[in-house]
Amino acid sequence: MSEFMKDITLSRETWRLFRILSEFVDGVEAMTDVGPAVTVFGSARVREGDPFYEQAVTCGRLLVEQGFAVITGGGPGIMEAANRGAYAAGGKSVGLNISLPHEQQPNPYQTHELNFHYFFVRKVMFVKYAGGFVCFPGGLGTMDEFFEALTLIQTLKIDPFPIVCVGHEYWDGLADWFRRTMLERYGYIHADDLDLFTITDDVEEAVQFIANRFDRRQWTLKTRPLIPQAFMDMTAEGTRAGVRPRHPVSDGLTHPDAPPSQDAS
Repeated sequence: MSEFMKDITLSRETWRLFRILSEFVDGVEAMTDVGPAVTVFGSARVREGDPFYEQAVTCGRLLVEQGFAVITGGGPGIMEAANRGAYAAGGKSVGLNISLPHEQQPNPYQTHELNFHYFFVRKVMFVKYAGGFVCFPGGLGTMDEFFEALTLIQTLKIDPFPIVCVGHEYWDGLADWFRRTMLERYGYIHADDLDLFTITDDVEEAVQFIANRFDRRQWTLKTRPLIPQAFMDMTAEGTRAGVRPRHPVSDGLTHPDAPPSQDAS
């Protein structure tokens, strides 16, 4: 690659960083005043009249009645339904929209509307300003957000918050795979990881499960779980528990056959 082309590439990458930063700034400024909120996920392909759509409308309304704002991806389907219920109840109804090749259209039931180009910036907003997740049946996007939350909680990157999946028929198979394959057959997760989420068919139960985890006087989660030091050492994470990230050189974690690091003194 010529020096000229390298300069052009570097310039484009630099401006992309500014665009990323601007999305974070816009998101933080808009979301800071939203207050206690719950994020609702689910398929964009569900239509009005579908049982899950009607449940999501009810979910949005019940969350507002419990004092929560409702955050969704801002699109159609379950997102529209949850925003619709929150909007009708007179609450804060947030839509974190994303630019997609097939032009996702923002639903009309949003009191706070943001638009993102980058999925990862949008995902930060879903988690950072939520005190809980309600996951209705959905596709790859719903699974992405569900696993993102599980990963952040399991690795101690964020304080645990309640995650409720609506629909036993849809979610039970995944939960069984967690237990039989990931846990019992391969041992790739801990038994306690199965308690990071719960499944129900009852939307009222789902909302109450989240609401019961909060101290209404301060709008904070009631308890911070005790984290064993051995677990923090094992994960090499534990950011919220005051565990510093490991440095492979200074901590002596490099492979003995690895070449010398440029940072090594």
